[in-house]
Amino acid sequence: QVQLVESGGGLVHPGGSLRLSCAASGFTFSSYDMHWYRQAPGKGRDLVATISSGRSTYYADSVKGRFTISRDNAKNTLYLQMNSLKPEDTAVYYCKAVHRSTLYWGQGTQVTVSS
Repeated sequence: QVQLVESGGGLVHPGGSLRLSCAASGFTFSSYDMHWYRQAPGKGRDLVATISSGRSTYYADSVKGRFTISRDNAKNTLYLQMNSLKPEDTAVYYCKAVHRSTLYWGQGTQVTVSS
């Protein structure tokens, strides 16, 4: 059974940090390109960062220099280190796994940045 389970969300003050995790099971994690998306209230789901199976990375302009995506294939886990958080980073964060025409989504974890 395929599972992607996000964790690490919560409430943080502006300027603070969080590290999100996405634990994968039921598929060959190392073969998949992995993505973090986010969806703010009343808005669409936007790509935040990508790490390919070959470990190439991409970041949305809005998070470049503040967020770092990484993966541990031995632990089947994807990470998103988020620093210098801003109120506009408030959203539900989702991980997604993609390999050719196959894709899987996690259930999401809430991140709220507020004073």
